[in-house]
Amino acid sequence: MRVGAVPMSSQTQNASHFAAGDAVPAPAMIGSANRAEMALHGVYEISKILAVPARLEFTLSNVLTLLSCFLSMHHGIIALLGDNGAPDVVVGLGWNEVNAKNHLARLPERALGQIVATKMPVVVENVATNPLFADWSVAEWGETDSVVSFIGVPIKERDQVIGTLTIDRVRDGRADFRFDEDVRFLVMIANLVGQTVRLHKIVGRDRERLMTEQRRLEKELSETTKAERDTDMRGIIGGSPAIRAVLEKIKIVARSNSPVLLRGESGTGKELFARATHEMSPRKKGPFVKLNCAALPETMLETELFGHEKGAFTGAVSQRKGRFELADGGTLFLDEIGEISPAFQAKLLRVLQEGEFERVGGMRTLKVDVRLVTATNKNLEDAVTRGEFRADLYYRINVVSISLPPLRDRPGDVFLLAREFLHRFNEEHGTQMLLTDSAKTVLEGCFFPGNVRELENCVRRTATLAKDQRIIADDFACRQDDCLSSTLWKGAIATQVPLKIVSRAVAGTPPRAPAAEDGASAQAGDVGPDPANSCPKSETCSALHGGEQSERERLLEAMEMAGWVQAKAARLLQLTPRQIGYALRKHNISIKKF
Repeated sequence: MRVGAVPMSSQTQNASHFAAGDAVPAPAMIGSANRAEMALHGVYEISKILAVPARLEFTLSNVLTLLSCFLSMHHGIIALLGDNGAPDVVVGLGWNEVNAKNHLARLPERALGQIVATKMPVVVENVATNPLFADWSVAEWGETDSVVSFIGVPIKERDQVIGTLTIDRVRDGRADFRFDEDVRFLVMIANLVGQTVRLHKIVGRDRERLMTEQRRLEKELSETTKAERDTDMRGIIGGSPAIRAVLEKIKIVARSNSPVLLRGESGTGKELFARATHEMSPRKKGPFVKLNCAALPETMLETELFGHEKGAFTGAVSQRKGRFELADGGTLFLDEIGEISPAFQAKLLRVLQEGEFERVGGMRTLKVDVRLVTATNKNLEDAVTRGEFRADLYYRINVVSISLPPLRDRPGDVFLLAREFLHRFNEEHGTQMLLTDSAKTVLEGCFFPGNVRELENCVRRTATLAKDQRIIADDFACRQDDCLSSTLWKGAIATQVPLKIVSRAVAGTPPRAPAAEDGASAQAGDVGPDPANSCPKSETCSALHGGEQSERERLLEAMEMAGWVQAKAARLLQLTPRQIGYALRKHNISIKKF
């Protein structure tokens, strides 16, 4: 390829700035090289520019700048067509936002129309004599007798013309032009530009689609409160500070693979929080496998966890995978971990330390990747002290300890939970029962030592026996002298230390629950009118006999024996429930509710 001996322009001098690789040789060097090799070198250098991620206009302008190093040209323009067929993007040498209109005004519209219509290159040796350039001004060339020639090639995307690549140059006799070779070279460059434009369109469409999807998701998230998202995802109901604190801690812990020990009373929902730990972890796409260790004897527990080989024992007619194997890549939840025997604790410790085990009756060692979550309602520290629980296993499972709050520490969640349990009851039985304000007052005044499990039983029992679709206070068992929790409390009182009754007037603070050693807790609340309104009939209150101190002691004793059910206490003292109510208000005794 012979190139005219024109002075090296500033664009030519800066060609190495736009090419990512070796510097582009100067025209004098190109003139001494083989034209085919130079064309191949030009395609290589331009392809490197097109591969650099940048704004499309700057990329095309850099292509023209590098192209000027291989062809003796005065102007070079790349025009991309819009959907209506008109030029949408016009880029020339040294393009920027300011001079973009100048490049658009320089376009020979008739010549471009012929290129688009025929889908073929257009070569004009002298634009002054060609009708395609009748309205094209060359005044910018100044006074010159030189011939201005033009070459234009289509830029295609598959068979559709999406733009044009055009150059014009002066034939002043100092350069020997070979139009056929120059056209072939420009066609190759135009093909590369077409592929680049197509990729930019695909990336633009994908980016717009992703941005639209992101806006949609952000709108959905903005319409859903944080508490509702947690409830929908993990089935955990409640917005009390105690629950929110636990969920925030689980979110932090879930990011790692550290073992988690969930601690709390029976009925606090340890399995739900274990599943939440799994669903918020990177293992959420893996399996979540659970097992209650207290429900199986030691021999069956080993088979359940480790699996067994065919013929390992009588009845083992086939090979069976254990829970560890099934939970590989996911989370294994072991409930009631404090109930396993010391012998099995040693077997479990090896799996946690080495991550490997053998099936029962097998010889092959299996390795698993399992995140362990355990739960207990026992005091493991005391069990370790008494030698009932291995200290090394305790330290292995108690890496992160999370204490779940009992229902008495989250009173604001009681009605939310009750309403959810009633909703499930309605779905199961096709009913439309509702909780009234009086029912809400009863629920929020109860203590529920059995926590969430007892609350669910209470709601279901009341809904089953309710006479109307609107559940009122009198529908509850505690208002009919038939509360199951009362029976449990009375049994605990009879066999252990008595309940410690603290009057609000004496203590000056809300009454406390019984001590932990009582095996349960209770909640006190004021009932009835102001204590100043004492018994209106002194003769009815005197049925308790004795002075004030003796009467108070007898009243407390009777209430404790009756499980704090006034009707039962009245029968013990041979009084009416109304007289018991007067006496309780007279001595300012707060009623324990549970």
